[in-house]
Amino acid sequence: MFETIVALATAPMKSALSLIRVSGEDSFSVVSKCFSKDITNIDKRTALVGEIKDGDKIIDEVVIVCYKGPKSFTGEDLVEIICHGSMLIVNEIIELLLSKGARLAERGEYSMRAFLNQKIDLVQAEAINDVINATTKEAKDLSLLALSGETSSLVEPLRKKLADIISLIEVNIDYPEYQDIEVANKEKIIKSADEIIALVDSLISDGEKGRIIKDGVKVAIVGKPNVGKSSLLNALMGEEKAIVTDIKGTTRDIVEGDINLKGILLHLLDTAGIRESNDKIESIGINKSIKMIEEAELVIVVLDATEELSDEDKQILELSKDKKRIVVYNKSDLLEKKEDGNLYISALENDLDELTNKIKEVLGIEDNNFHHPSLNNARQIGLLKQIKESMLQAKQDSELDLSVDLVSVSLMDAYRATMEILGLASDIDISKEIFSRFCVGK
Repeated sequence: MFETIVALATAPMKSALSLIRVSGEDSFSVVSKCFSKDITNIDKRTALVGEIKDGDKIIDEVVIVCYKGPKSFTGEDLVEIICHGSMLIVNEIIELLLSKGARLAERGEYSMRAFLNQKIDLVQAEAINDVINATTKEAKDLSLLALSGETSSLVEPLRKKLADIISLIEVNIDYPEYQDIEVANKEKIIKSADEIIALVDSLISDGEKGRIIKDGVKVAIVGKPNVGKSSLLNALMGEEKAIVTDIKGTTRDIVEGDINLKGILLHLLDTAGIRESNDKIESIGINKSIKMIEEAELVIVVLDATEELSDEDKQILELSKDKKRIVVYNKSDLLEKKEDGNLYISALENDLDELTNKIKEVLGIEDNNFHHPSLNNARQIGLLKQIKESMLQAKQDSELDLSVDLVSVSLMDAYRATMEILGLASDIDISKEIFSRFCVGK
């Protein structure tokens, strides 16, 4: 039995109304001790108007909604108290409920109880937090797909394929005397492994794209001094975020800004111009720029279209050669002739259409990715990669003609990781780690 918990479910600030949530086996009893009507015998969802009272003293006139478990968010008896939005009133009601036997809820405890009572799986639970923290409409829509259960359904074909091949192997091991069962031979296992690996690869690819839509992507704008990096940042953001002058070395630290580019959140980093410098402060900024190239998920290398490639340009191109990058030639407004194959922009005249289209192309985001469910957080993608590793091992073991009982060890590892995506095979401590990131009242 879980203890009865209470917490404010709306923002802790003055507002028209606030909502206090009480959940647990004794929640009806606890609320009845301070509500003007007895709700202990309620057996279905019911809304009531009354007063929250401390003895004869009325604290507030409220509306309460009672949810009889298991037909509630948490799967337990649950009461929502809708009171006036004064934090003084909210705190008085919560203190009163605590004195009647409830305790303060921990971060994410309501969602955790919903998970433990099998009202939601772990993918849906994570989606609750994603919806709350979404910073773009596209990220919110993607999280709602997970909250509705559509993302969880992606796991079922994977689970079924693994269960089929594992079951076949187990039958062959346990009942070798039967002649009419399908044989779990090397060819059969390799074929199944290839199918599962292809499915996992597709899920990982979609997941990485979904992660970009949901979390955004870190983009470093790099180049030598005075090629227009700060002008490009300002043009992309539509505001004078970075100082722009003709003086080399003006940008001495990382200047940051976020933009929503056609549904993709870009975390832009304007870096100090990379060059040899005896200025101590500028050198620190240059070192930061080099570090940003290493940390960025996408690098935009800005070159001056009016100049030949310099040694500094070549150094920057060498530093970023192993990164996902876009090379742009700025100051196209000063050119009479453009070379085929180069991407030209004019940050000064806000001529950036080719660049914005190229960013979306390089990130591999297509329109359907915004509306397609995906397993897209680090935990889910990490487990998918574990599944792939286990399947590659199972395939290799089969190709080496190892016995099927040894091959099944890797297959079972893959199956456990698959179930762990939904939280069906994970240790409770893992669940607690996830829910600890939630806000109180969720």
